[in-house]
Amino acid sequence: MPTTLITGANRGLGLEFTRQYAQSDWDVIACCRNPDDAADLQSVAEQLGNIRIERLDVADHAAIDALASRLAGQAIDVLLNNAGIIGPVPIPEHIGRQHFGQLDYDLWAQVLRINTFGPVKMAEAFLSHVAASEQKKIVSLSSTVGSLVERDTAAFAYASSKTALNKSMRLLAATLKDRGIIVSMVCPGYVKTRMDFGTADVEIPESVAGVRKLIDEFSLADSGTFRRYNGDVVAW
Repeated sequence: MPTTLITGANRGLGLEFTRQYAQSDWDVIACCRNPDDAADLQSVAEQLGNIRIERLDVADHAAIDALASRLAGQAIDVLLNNAGIIGPVPIPEHIGRQHFGQLDYDLWAQVLRINTFGPVKMAEAFLSHVAASEQKKIVSLSSTVGSLVERDTAAFAYASSKTALNKSMRLLAATLKDRGIIVSMVCPGYVKTRMDFGTADVEIPESVAGVRKLIDEFSLADSGTFRRYNGDVVAW
């Protein structure tokens, strides 16, 4: 039975990834900051059974190392870097802190630490776990907001964090290719989550099903690519 480790598994896309993978007979290591408050995740775990919930804040590098140590010897077929933030919620009330002239640099640093440093640190800490698996895949959820070609959304912190994530994952793909490890980025689309500004047009189950299909199909030839949940290549 294959295994996936999913960050940010307590709500939204992460919760749906957890549900769909578990329903497809995968073992799921579902990570979130506060398992005691994750009632929906606990409910899914009780219903499906093949879900292990772990406490993890991807901004805490020591915690990442500690979890990797506890899971020593556990093969992880898909390391799914789902956890990420735009900024404080409600987002419309705080997005001005990411606009030029009002920039909150402490917030920018926090967004970078979670969205960019977090996935890279996860890849470092869990590299041996992924290398020991059959599928050997590291997948990070990104966004077309980070594209230098497709969009110029003026959210400095969020946009730059995703651009940096994409470049970091491209570098990682080249670094790990000789070891047969597949590294890729996927945009889930403009999904109806709490990050939505009210204009999202993709339902969570549809997005997750599309991303899972891509992940299933990824081969070493796809390493370093950036794809949309529907399979389109993202120009970035």
